[in-house]
Amino acid sequence: MKINIYGSTGVIGNNTLKIIFKNFNEYKINLLVAKSNVKKILYQVKKYKPKFVYLDDELSNQELNFQIKKNKYNTKVLQKKNMKLELSKRYINASIFSISGLDSLKYLNLIIGKTKYLGFVNKESIVSAGHLFTKMNKNQYTKIFPLDSEHFSLLNFFDNNNSNQIKKIYLTASGGPFLNTPIHQLKKATFIKAKNHPKWKMGYKNSIDSATLSNKCLELIEAHYLFNIPKKKLDVIIHPEALIHSIIELKNNTSIFNYFTNDMSIPISNFLNFCLNNKYDIYKKNNFYNINLNFLPVDKKKFPIYSFFFNHIKNDTFKIIKFNLANQFAVELFKNGKISYTEISQIIKKSLQIKLYCNINSLKDIILFNKTYFDKLDEKFNNN
Repeated sequence: MKINIYGSTGVIGNNTLKIIFKNFNEYKINLLVAKSNVKKILYQVKKYKPKFVYLDDELSNQELNFQIKKNKYNTKVLQKKNMKLELSKRYINASIFSISGLDSLKYLNLIIGKTKYLGFVNKESIVSAGHLFTKMNKNQYTKIFPLDSEHFSLLNFFDNNNSNQIKKIYLTASGGPFLNTPIHQLKKATFIKAKNHPKWKMGYKNSIDSATLSNKCLELIEAHYLFNIPKKKLDVIIHPEALIHSIIELKNNTSIFNYFTNDMSIPISNFLNFCLNNKYDIYKKNNFYNINLNFLPVDKKKFPIYSFFFNHIKNDTFKIIKFNLANQFAVELFKNGKISYTEISQIIKKSLQIKLYCNINSLKDIILFNKTYFDKLDEKFNNN
């Protein structure tokens, strides 16, 4: 069973490699793709022996090529000019798609239709191109397996039940590191504290989005596209323990609580096992004793992005794409110390005032839209 891993040096990609190495010896690593981390991907080349590697930064890829030849590793470094050719001509059994941010869009067309099973964890690409997603996958027979804990928790229900039974679906949110922080103190929230998620180990972008609740806004749209759920049936509930990942409220007055420990190895292992026709027993005993489960409504004053999204954005495809871009832009400003934590929501609100209308009927259209809108965001907010 051959597998490609896009975003191999990130949390999901790195965990996937560890799980394969420890538990699934039937997998052969075909391709590892990352952004620019030469040191980390060299370690992965040495340990996991992929057939191909590629870094999406030209200078880093050149350095990687030099180091691989120097160390005489039996792995080929793909160049940009033959990367697309390699992806387009080879059909692969399984792929993990965990490249963060909007850069991932350029790979999406090359992966769907050329891989049998796709483990998917990339909110930005689904949110930006979800309206094209079904069309792209039509007649391609790629099985999409979401790895985000919330969407993974919904997968079995939608594979085995009639969606007409659903009254409401709640995606849970831990509330992030500032759930119990008084609102008046949030202006002084630091990047270091904001990126330290209380329950999950994630990259800084996902952690900041969890703190602001932008991640849940994106995940609602992702759930809408992945499972064809009407947006009016989707909502968010705060659950600090992060043990219940979704609640499916049914029309018969019963509800399904999807429980598993906050460990990304669970959806990853399930995906890898699914690709092998569930050959392995990956069961681990759960400890249900001394568990406290708390659920709270979203505090709209503490999480203004959530309120703004529901009232002004969620039903407009153009605004959803703009929201996604503006949020990513604002998080980078916060990371670089150019704005305060509370200004993230202000940037997002002001960004919708930027007028930009063009086609979003293809991935090329969306990539162009993203670039043009980023330039306008930079002009409006970075030069002040």
